[in-house]
Amino acid sequence: MEEYPEELRTPPVSLVSLVGCPELHALISTHLHTEQPPINTLALPDFSAISIMNRSNKEIRDPVAGILKRDWLLKHRTRVPAVVAALFPSDHISGDPAQWLQLCTHVENLKAVVRARNTKLVLVIVQSTSNDDISEDRMISLRKRAELDSKYLITFIQNDASELQQSLYRLASTFAELANTYYRDEGRRIKTRVEKKNTNSIELYIRYCFKVAVYAEFRRDWVEALRFYEDAYHTLREMIGTSTRLPAIQRLVEIKTVAEQLHFKISTLLLHGGKIIEAVKWFRQHSASYGKLVGVPEAIFLHWEWMSRQFLVFSELLETSSVTIQSISSLVFGMADNPLTEWECIPAYHYQLAAHYLKEKRSCLELALSMTEIADEIDGTAESVVPSVYVGQFAQLLEQGDAFATQPLTDEEYFRYALAEGKRFQDSFEIIALLKKSFESFSNLKIQRMASLCGFLMGREYFAVGDFRNAKLQFDNVANLYRQEGWVTLLWEVLGYLRECSRRHGSVKDFIEYSLEMAAMPISSDENVQSFNFKECDPAGPPTIQQREIINKEVIGLVRGELGSTSIEDSNNLTVTEAHPLHLEIDLVSPLRVVFLATVAFNDQIVKPGAPTLIMLSLLSHLPLTFEIDQLEVQFNQSHCNFTIINAQRPPSAAISRGQQGCRVETAPVLALVMSKWLRLRYEIKSEQSGKLECISVIARIGPHVSICCRAESPASMDDLPLWRFEDHVDMYPTKDPALSFSGQKAIQVEEPDPQVDLDLGDFGPALVGEKFDIPVTVTSKGHAIYGGELKINLVDARGGVLVSPREMEPMSPDDHHVELLGIAGPQGEEEFQTGPDNIRKIQHSFGLVSVPFLNCGDSWTCKLETKWHRPKSVVLYVSLGYSSANSNESTSQKVHVHKSLQIEGKTAIVVSHRLMLPFRQDSLLLSSLKPLPPDADRLATLPLCEKSVLIVNARNCSEVPLQLISISIEEDNNDGAGRSCTVLHGGEDTVTPTLLVPGEEFKKVFHVIPEVKSSKLGLGTIFLRWRRESDLKAQSCCNTEADGVLTKHGLPDVNVELSPLIVRLECPPHAILGVPFTFVIKIQNETRLLQEIKYSLGDSQSFVLSGSHNDTIFVLPKTEHSLSYMLVPLASGSQQLPRVTVNSVRYSAGFQPTIAASTIFVFPSKPHFDKVVDGGGDKAAALESITYAA
Repeated sequence: MEEYPEELRTPPVSLVSLVGCPELHALISTHLHTEQPPINTLALPDFSAISIMNRSNKEIRDPVAGILKRDWLLKHRTRVPAVVAALFPSDHISGDPAQWLQLCTHVENLKAVVRARNTKLVLVIVQSTSNDDISEDRMISLRKRAELDSKYLITFIQNDASELQQSLYRLASTFAELANTYYRDEGRRIKTRVEKKNTNSIELYIRYCFKVAVYAEFRRDWVEALRFYEDAYHTLREMIGTSTRLPAIQRLVEIKTVAEQLHFKISTLLLHGGKIIEAVKWFRQHSASYGKLVGVPEAIFLHWEWMSRQFLVFSELLETSSVTIQSISSLVFGMADNPLTEWECIPAYHYQLAAHYLKEKRSCLELALSMTEIADEIDGTAESVVPSVYVGQFAQLLEQGDAFATQPLTDEEYFRYALAEGKRFQDSFEIIALLKKSFESFSNLKIQRMASLCGFLMGREYFAVGDFRNAKLQFDNVANLYRQEGWVTLLWEVLGYLRECSRRHGSVKDFIEYSLEMAAMPISSDENVQSFNFKECDPAGPPTIQQREIINKEVIGLVRGELGSTSIEDSNNLTVTEAHPLHLEIDLVSPLRVVFLATVAFNDQIVKPGAPTLIMLSLLSHLPLTFEIDQLEVQFNQSHCNFTIINAQRPPSAAISRGQQGCRVETAPVLALVMSKWLRLRYEIKSEQSGKLECISVIARIGPHVSICCRAESPASMDDLPLWRFEDHVDMYPTKDPALSFSGQKAIQVEEPDPQVDLDLGDFGPALVGEKFDIPVTVTSKGHAIYGGELKINLVDARGGVLVSPREMEPMSPDDHHVELLGIAGPQGEEEFQTGPDNIRKIQHSFGLVSVPFLNCGDSWTCKLETKWHRPKSVVLYVSLGYSSANSNESTSQKVHVHKSLQIEGKTAIVVSHRLMLPFRQDSLLLSSLKPLPPDADRLATLPLCEKSVLIVNARNCSEVPLQLISISIEEDNNDGAGRSCTVLHGGEDTVTPTLLVPGEEFKKVFHVIPEVKSSKLGLGTIFLRWRRESDLKAQSCCNTEADGVLTKHGLPDVNVELSPLIVRLECPPHAILGVPFTFVIKIQNETRLLQEIKYSLGDSQSFVLSGSHNDTIFVLPKTEHSLSYMLVPLASGSQQLPRVTVNSVRYSAGFQPTIAASTIFVFPSKPHFDKVVDGGGDKAAALESITYAA
């Protein structure tokens, strides 16, 4: 498409000519270019240059010598303006008479020029400012002289920014309106000739339709433009059999060239309107209609070149169209209303056909050049041929003195010119470029088969021009797809080219690989060979069994050195020597698996160390001739099992024999592979090393310098050969036993020798959270000496966990682990082992690795695993001992392993709880407890300020073992040096002697708390409880119990401390005697500076007789205490309820009522007698109180 002139490739743009005031041309032109649609300008500095717009006499008297003029479209886009704008300074109008007369003369000259072409005229008066004085009479006179409407006489103000912008907008709108009018009038004028059909010349009719369409494009009337382009195209088709104006070859060239331009315009408009289906239908009709017009046989290459250009241009149009990709996905192809195929809407398809027709052109051009007898005169003739005035015509340029003239060409002269032009261009590179575009487009659309076809055609073009490197690159990519999908015949052809590229490069390895693959392809008959294009097979030759055998002989002779490169048509020296040996690798995806395939199957799956087992080695080849092997080397992952098989039919070779020195050597009667038949060999294998024994590869040596290494495969998991999968041949099992073919594996497991070492893990009950728990591990040798022993320790969650390697562990804090391995202590409590090259000690949070010293038979060694539980957790301890039974420094020495596991329950030893209480028979008014809280809020315990409160701490043994409670204390938290916030007092003597707590037993300790600071969130501190196990000596050996014991901490919650305004206390004796009066006192203490009004009441009780007021109102002075005293006489014995007391505060609307426990007193029937008995048996005596009652 780049070959087309720009005026044809791009839509027409209106042209306006600016005359006069050249300093404003750039400003106006820039503004017009930004308009939509833009407007081009033809700037003329002065009025003397307007003559270039005059219509020449040649244009007026133009005879019908062609269809379309070559420069007509360019002329209307660059030299023939639709509007002429004359710019005059305002001082020329209001100036002296000479300037005015000159201005009038310019206007008259412009009128004469624009009348000849019907061009529209605009007069622009340039003013500096809007205040410039212009004579109104002269403006009217100027408008009348120019015969213009008043709106086409425009004032342009240049020095005022806002007025300047308005002037530019006014100019642009006027120019657009007049240009549209001009192109509409010109189109109508030409359209009248078309509709009247007042001419008998088909050329003129086509020309008129083309002009009308172009004028419609100027006006952006795409529908009318498309209609007249189609009319011109259909009329042009009628000229083919009727026009005799030019000789036959040139007449057809002109018609095709004009048709090409018309079709380009039609396709562009259709695609611009989003009508992709219509555009493809037009192109199909265009290529089918003109594809049959080949012309004379000797110039047929011109036809193929034209066809190639059509497909190239249309593919570029499809590719650059913005609606193509979006539209194709929504189309339905192959229907009655849309007979198109999906291929026709893809640019890659048209690129491929463009390359195809260009190849046809090249072939026909080469034939025409070979048949031309005057080839030497061609170049001289072509130099004097130039394009003619008309599209698609050429003329001969003649020199006549100082001038040049043209004369028409004869068909013979044009034919010579066409041959000379064809010789100048190298079509192969253009073909490669087209195929590359097609390949990339198909690849982007994931159409791999068509992309591979284009890649193959590219490779052939590279091969034809001698670029073997790029050719091999393309062929390799294509061969990969053909191998996967099994396209045998196509792959044969590609491999033939690859083989030839390798030969030209002198690459022996690639040449032998491609040759072997071709020889082993599944081509077994010569059917349908006659229909195969043998020319296209070159250089592979026909795909026959005979050709396979020929290639087989060539490559085997080359690798054995029995025949050199003389049997292979090549100037390079393809040989394999000792200095340049050849080694081929065949893996599981190699295409050479069809050449040499090796499977290995063990008869057993598990064997004991040193026990023999049988191995079945099966070999297969699809080469047409017998493939004889000199030597086989079978390699295992355990090198001491490698062995070599020598062919008894071949003479020994020193180069072969030194390949595997020191390995076992076996001799086979024959090592020859017949096509598609398995060669089975059975041998015995013995391994002394435990672990996995796997056959890695089988190396076949052919001749002294060639080896083929084939990866060993298991019969049970062997993949089919892609190319032979669908061929008609008998499938045979790799082994004689079909069951072994389905289950045989190339690897077996060699068991470890039975260990003769005991590994014992001590079990001493559950571990307790917080204490150091030692687990003894004992290694005892009972038959094996232990060399290089390693002990691996893993702690794993009992509910399921993964053993973590130290290298995979990330640094974490100890608190993040439930259980932590602290260390490993050696014998006699050693904390650290001696370091040295043979001693290893690695400790992680849940993993440990430690070396075990040398142990002779009967010796034992013990270490202790120091662990600590941070949270209750059930874990499994895995201990693995690995050692060698013989002293060997080799890293591959035989290892024996012993594994033991132990589940350990980690439990919480002591659960600590607490409770806050007020003193007995005392109640304080706490105002915050009276306020309601939100539903989700938690209420803090509230304590009265400077009053004693009771804190009871409970410690319960939750474990299964007895514990010794050493001490319980409360310590304040760090308050950053602040003063003392509360006082904590022991309710009795501190615990000095350890207290025994059996499982499930609970111990209580009483503390008194006196808050000294008013606070909404006061910290009471932390409970520190120390304990240790109470166990026998055996258990003590596993529990690293320190003298201070294990410390358990329990944080006390924050409390709210506030001043209690009122405090109520009840005072009475601890017990009463039946019938004996006692005093019952109610004390009300006012802690505020306000007078408190108190209402109280005392209920009657059947158990007591009381004296005093039952209810009343009293006033308590600030900071004083008021007492209410009653005398009570008990009437019944036993536990009795005191009269019910109720105290209400009027100010705070709050009441007091003692609890049932505070209102209970025990009444004795008579005065009790207390006897104190002291039993002295040590430094501290225990006091026992006994109470006797009088009847």
